[in-house]
Amino acid sequence: MHLVRAVTLLLLHGLCAHSAVITEGGYPILWDKVPERISQQPPDNGMLVVQPWDYLQRMSLLKWILNATDDYMTSMGPGPNENPLWNLPLQLSWLYKSGRLADPTDGTTCGHESGDSTCISPHSWWACMNYYLSVIPFLAAVETGTLGQGLTSQVEALTGVEQDYCTSYSDCYVKHTELMEKWNTFYQGLKNLSTSELPDSEKKEQILTLMWDAEVSSLHTSSQCSDLRKHYSNPEQKFSRIWVDSTEFMAATHLQSSLDKAAPLLIPLPGRVLKEDDSPPNIADLSEAENHALYIFYWMESMNSVLEGVLKTMWRSAMCSIPAREKGQAVLRDLVLEPKFAVAGLMSIMKDMTSTCSLPMS
Repeated sequence: MHLVRAVTLLLLHGLCAHSAVITEGGYPILWDKVPERISQQPPDNGMLVVQPWDYLQRMSLLKWILNATDDYMTSMGPGPNENPLWNLPLQLSWLYKSGRLADPTDGTTCGHESGDSTCISPHSWWACMNYYLSVIPFLAAVETGTLGQGLTSQVEALTGVEQDYCTSYSDCYVKHTELMEKWNTFYQGLKNLSTSELPDSEKKEQILTLMWDAEVSSLHTSSQCSDLRKHYSNPEQKFSRIWVDSTEFMAATHLQSSLDKAAPLLIPLPGRVLKEDDSPPNIADLSEAENHALYIFYWMESMNSVLEGVLKTMWRSAMCSIPAREKGQAVLRDLVLEPKFAVAGLMSIMKDMTSTCSLPMS
């Protein structure tokens, strides 16, 4: 296991030499500055007040969730970082390092190096989208007792945007009932499966199904943030839409987004906010890996648009079994990480996978 970990870190180092750095020592940026457990931030009379408009504090919510759910994730494998929820802190780390949590209006210095670099702006589309993948899972974890019994939590509201973000479990449940139920179901599923006699392979598949279902629901609910896209260049707006779609492609494969599996897929993402004249794969100050990843995302979005959504529908249909989903994961990795991968062959691969799914069971 140590050999696998070492080889993975070497591969990540090679990728980092040409792309944005989103990890330190193999973990999300400033991970060691974040409290390990919720007990290190004791609540006041059972009420824990959190301030998710600071990078370290938002990251702490995800770290607490990871540590609290690790015991339920033994079916994922024997390693220390097999929890599939690692994709959430890694995503936040990339957003922070690439400057996407900063104020895009330049009306404040929030998130900029010239101001408070760990500040998260409520005017950032990316920060708003991520709210539904950090604060919402946290509030559901508190409500379901996943983080401990007898705890309640309140989110500190920011002046001027109080109506834009829900700030307690009850508030979020009223505004986003279906989303909160998805996360509740995920956490309850973890607890139920931990005492189940099902084989680990079946437990793993059920956990990943529930997790990705909740994460995709978070992304769909983040459509509430759409108006904030106006603060960005056209290329960045396009990339933000593609980001949501690409996550749905990944979700359909039920990827076990452990630390070692998720990081390589995030490292090639653009290490800065895109400007008006950026056109992949020829963006001079981005690496070859970043240009390639952007080009692939643009290509997939274009194909899905031309086919009026059929590409995404075909992909979901093709992910009909565990072997098919494993092949789908390999295809997506090759698309993003391997510049020589023939994108023209993707459609034929999907047709083969879909036809295999439609064959009668022997």
